[in-house]
Amino acid sequence: MDRPFVFINSAMSADGKISSYERKQVRISGPEDMDRVKLLRADSDAVMVGVGTVLADDPGLRVKSQDLKRMRSNRGLPEDPMRVVVDSRARTPPAAEVLGEGCILAVSKAAPEERLAPLRKKCEIVSLGEDRVDLEELLSILHKKGVERLMVEGGATLNWSLIEAGLVDEIYTYVGPMIIGGEAAPTLVDGPGFRADYPRLKLILVETMAGGVLLRWRVLS
Repeated sequence: MDRPFVFINSAMSADGKISSYERKQVRISGPEDMDRVKLLRADSDAVMVGVGTVLADDPGLRVKSQDLKRMRSNRGLPEDPMRVVVDSRARTPPAAEVLGEGCILAVSKAAPEERLAPLRKKCEIVSLGEDRVDLEELLSILHKKGVERLMVEGGATLNWSLIEAGLVDEIYTYVGPMIIGGEAAPTLVDGPGFRADYPRLKLILVETMAGGVLLRWRVLS
């Protein structure tokens, strides 16, 4: 299958949590890491999140820096990368910041029509899979649309689904100097979990940053 190069980028606490048990945004990264994330986003053809991230954080996923916008324009690219939301049941609010021109909402055939109707006015909708979005088919469609480099910004359920399907090439994790705790708090990868054949990683970068550490992993096939 032809698909983009897929990498996950996330910040997590020293105990592996990406948010609190309330599933509200926790500021883990400092300015230096945030600048790194902005550059990664600007250097990507598309940015993908799950609906849980949209509901919790309402991210815009656009490039805000004028310098980075110019960088993309000079390369013949739109000022913002394509924005992709994986939302099997169409729970994205019609007023979500991520919507608008340049956004694709991926839903399953189980998404209720009454939820889809207002969303069709705000973005392109693709329906893939019966009960859950078919991620392989979605990546194939994105590749056909010219997406070569796809940045995944969470959350834990989408991370699990992509890794479980063998669709992730690299993982960036900034580990911040804090403890969040809580057995109900989301980790980098949630979902049912593996019982065997655990995906193996190769560490290809270690960099201290703002009191924490940036780790870059390659997912071994």
